[in-house]
Amino acid sequence: MKPLNAVSSELFAFLCHTDTCTVSNAIETFNVRMRNEGYVSREVHCMTPKLPPVAGFAVTGRMRAAMPPISGLCYYHRADWWQYVASVSGPKILVIEDIDDVPGAGALVGELHAQIGSALGCVGYLTNGTVRDLPAAEAIGFHCFARGACVSHSYAHVTEFGGPVEIGGLRISPGDLLQGDCNGIHSVPLSIVDDLPHAVAEIRKHEAELISLCRDPDFSLEKLEEVLRAARNWSPKPEVR
Repeated sequence: MKPLNAVSSELFAFLCHTDTCTVSNAIETFNVRMRNEGYVSREVHCMTPKLPPVAGFAVTGRMRAAMPPISGLCYYHRADWWQYVASVSGPKILVIEDIDDVPGAGALVGELHAQIGSALGCVGYLTNGTVRDLPAAEAIGFHCFARGACVSHSYAHVTEFGGPVEIGGLRISPGDLLQGDCNGIHSVPLSIVDDLPHAVAEIRKHEAELISLCRDPDFSLEKLEEVLRAARNWSPKPEVR
């Protein structure tokens, strides 16, 4: 696997300026996974849709909120959790699986977690549970992806961290590269990340031809069928290095 520090700042800038749908289309052209894999299902939504795309490495954990923890009631007093978050290279996305029988009884991440996470190099949060203080998170550019919002943190607390988790059908391991925006969130295979900018450029060029046809006053079904026939065998041209 590509080391985390091998993903350049230029690649992160590319992911933060390219919508997830286009990146998803580009990933498909490499045939590195099934097309029904690699993304979080619709049970989890982007809660900060006005923010631009975000990308970061997963820092993972599990939480509960329905019942009090064995010790320590303050939901952000978990120094070892924050030490783990700080130990991972950034940018980072907090990924917390809510393991209550019914996820979402309380929100672990709100304004304070967003502020602490941001100070530690985190750019967003992903959970199958809930989140709160959304205006405050959005104000500092902290993206949130969750099942919904909850007014209370209830008894939210981290139970374990640093291992694989599952959010909306997507299994996520520490260090996985994630990208998200208003459309949702998916994983980006590190094995092909260097080749994505070229693939995206090729896809945009190809799609622009179809869009141009649709806007042409001389548009016709015959011309559309011709373009679609050509598209059946289309694939991005390999980048010349």
